[in-house]
Amino acid sequence: MLQCPAGWREPFSEEELKRRVAEELALEQAKKESEKQKQLKQSKELDQESAHEQLTRAILRERISSEEERSRAKHLIKQLEEKDRVIKKQDEFYKQQLARLEERETLGGAGGSRAQRPAKGLESAEFYKVTTEQYQKATEEVEAKFKRYDFHPVCADLQAQILQCYRQHTHQTLSCSALAAQYMHCVNQAKQGTLEKGG
Repeated sequence: MLQCPAGWREPFSEEELKRRVAEELALEQAKKESEKQKQLKQSKELDQESAHEQLTRAILRERISSEEERSRAKHLIKQLEEKDRVIKKQDEFYKQQLARLEERETLGGAGGSRAQRPAKGLESAEFYKVTTEQYQKATEEVEAKFKRYDFHPVCADLQAQILQCYRQHTHQTLSCSALAAQYMHCVNQAKQGTLEKGG
């Protein structure tokens, strides 16, 4: 049994003290448990908020993606409608041209007998011949204006030798100066030859 100093009266019995210590420990344990539960609840709430935020972002991304797809689809529809309009316009133009040609043919034969007007096949052959001649003439004119030039590398062997020399003497490039001078002389001669030919 615990002894109290002189002049103090013994407030609690040993049993009472053990009971109080046990209560204090139980209270401390309850506080810890309550704090743990509180932290778990906060963690769960944070997880829920994070999941909710991720879900919201995913929904927004999906909406943006579907909006972009809708926009792309509208753009493609407009393009198709424009192409369709152009095709219809061309079709109408060709129909008009065909009607004019048929009208000319009809008018050309209105005043005379069938023997007097040229045969349809002859007109087509003559038209084809004239068109082919015009095309050939235009092709020759373009080729004459834009003459094709064939070029061949000049002094290729010296160029290869210089490159090899530079690779071998990366820190002593002056060692290749004689080759470089030969190359420059060769290039200048090639230029001179081209100028003399009128090229």
